[in-house]
Amino acid sequence: MNTTRLSLLAITAAVAGTMLCTGALAQAYPTKPIRIVVPFPPGGGTDTIARETSQKVATATGWTFVIDNKPGAGGNLGVDAVAKSPADGYTIVIGQTSNLAINPTLYAKMPYDSQKDLAPIVLLANAPLVMVTGIGTPLKTLGDAVGAARAKPGTMNFASPGNGTVAHLTSVMFQKAAGIQTQHIPYKGAAQALTDVISGTVELYMSSVPTLIGQIRNNKLRPLAVTSAKRVDDLPNVPTINESGYTGFDAVTWFGLLAPAGTPKDVITRLNAEFNKALQNADLRKALGDQGADAAGGTPEQFAAVIRDDIPRWGKVVKDSGAKVD
Repeated sequence: MNTTRLSLLAITAAVAGTMLCTGALAQAYPTKPIRIVVPFPPGGGTDTIARETSQKVATATGWTFVIDNKPGAGGNLGVDAVAKSPADGYTIVIGQTSNLAINPTLYAKMPYDSQKDLAPIVLLANAPLVMVTGIGTPLKTLGDAVGAARAKPGTMNFASPGNGTVAHLTSVMFQKAAGIQTQHIPYKGAAQALTDVISGTVELYMSSVPTLIGQIRNNKLRPLAVTSAKRVDDLPNVPTINESGYTGFDAVTWFGLLAPAGTPKDVITRLNAEFNKALQNADLRKALGDQGADAAGGTPEQFAAVIRDDIPRWGKVVKDSGAKVD
């Protein structure tokens, strides 16, 4: 047997051994708890969806998930922490429209690249936003809000979970469509704004349906309109902005899981498969629906395409709004 043939056999054996090791690693995964970083405070829509979906996977598989809330910098802090974590599948993040598609244009300098530094796993859910006011305000309808804003341009407060968030930019889109101007009040996360909205300190607020539906059901917030093209099943009496005279208005936010770039493909595939199974579960779909979100699912490649397509789409809205974070 000549030297060349020996070398080829050695290379073949090494590759086969690596494949066997990789396969065994994937089959064994996970051997310890998986940390899901939520880059927003507890109690918001992102946090709720992370907990609902991971709990269903944990019940079905016996896996252990640890939710780690790491808010800051519009979600950038938590996402960046995961992007710089070991690519072993034990630290993943639930990202959403703001920190993956909006922030690349909103922030003058980003600590990570949404498409290069992260590996999409699965799109978990889509959710419309809802415009609300406190029960104590005189605003009963979307028309009331528009009329009040027109009566005193630039004085009505319109709060959002943060500068440049989906809620902020969607409110800007609506104000442009309605021909009104309000005073934007950005908060550091959805939960922190609720007290002021409920008390009437700020007149209008917009956030995702999963974030606000509990307070709406408890009669602490009055919903005026949802931002999706069709009504939300769990808010059947709340009109859409589209049907309220602003034809073509449609804006939703999405949520999905990602791992650090370089995470073994077998691990990504395993995570994708288990979360897709969970998203087909009737109980989980109902639980997400009860929170005003629609279960999604699909391949990592499909989620990657959503991110890729939404960066320029929301980037234009950011530029048109003039929003910027240094």
